[in-house]
Amino acid sequence: MSYGRLFAIGFAAAALAAPAAAQTQLSIATGGTGGVYYPMGGGLAQVIEGHVEGYSATAEVTGASVENMGLIATGDADLAIALADTVQQAYTGTGRFEGQELPMIRAVGSLYANMVQIVTLEGSGITSIADLPGHRVSVGAPGSGTEVNAMTLLEANGISFDDFTAERLNFNETADALANGDIDAGFWSVGAPTSSILNLATTNDIVVIPLSEAEVEAALGADPTFASLSLPGGMYEGVADDIATVGVPNVLVVSSEMDEEAVYQITKAMYENIAELQAVHPAANETTVEFSMNATPVPLHPGALRYYEEIGAEIPDDLRP
Repeated sequence: MSYGRLFAIGFAAAALAAPAAAQTQLSIATGGTGGVYYPMGGGLAQVIEGHVEGYSATAEVTGASVENMGLIATGDADLAIALADTVQQAYTGTGRFEGQELPMIRAVGSLYANMVQIVTLEGSGITSIADLPGHRVSVGAPGSGTEVNAMTLLEANGISFDDFTAERLNFNETADALANGDIDAGFWSVGAPTSSILNLATTNDIVVIPLSEAEVEAALGADPTFASLSLPGGMYEGVADDIATVGVPNVLVVSSEMDEEAVYQITKAMYENIAELQAVHPAANETTVEFSMNATPVPLHPGALRYYEEIGAEIPDDLRP
């Protein structure tokens, strides 16, 4: 056998034996498996793995918005999804973060809007939030954006968690507790439709409680990140009419310490492959540059800002670091 043949065989063997280039593993903090954060985070992880060279990513189940801000601050998550009001409170050290300002929070962009969905079952006697006092009500998982939204909405309308038996359950637990008769109503702050309510509606006659115009106005006055929204009729089985409610944008955030080039590549990959996210969940139909420019409550990371500038987006001054 010739020397050249031996060299070729040896080179091929060495190539096969050489380890693959190491990838940087990213953690994406999401929420419970019954909401939208987890599938959206999983879809984003797929986009990163498929389109950002040198990186892989995993969606992590968490207690959602409030917990996710802490995970970014401590470096235990690289990216996180959280409600805009929670992100703003973390950045400014207000609300749930009073005295715990997290100035390292930066935005990649806004993904979609959560709708506050208040669900009960037929026959509960609950037709408005004014009927909640004296009942058993799930207000969301501890430290979740649902809990924050529920508290803000109710307190704006003169109702306190002390007025009813407050249970702090995640989305799947809330649906199960309603089905089992362990609670009388539950709050979701999540993109619609969401799997836990869809599943509940297939086996139970559900009612989604509408907000009055005055209740919506009170909520908007209490929190500028709230927006007036309508849950379209037919979204859930048995709910034929549009339901007036409020909602809050969901923001994809990172730490200011994250590598600029990595954030640039992630931002670019997300928008340029948005169909892959939309295939995972229809909430990603709202994931546009325009929505990010209008709905993001904290400054952008320099890597994200670089992408938006590159494509000629109109960037509000308050989004520049």
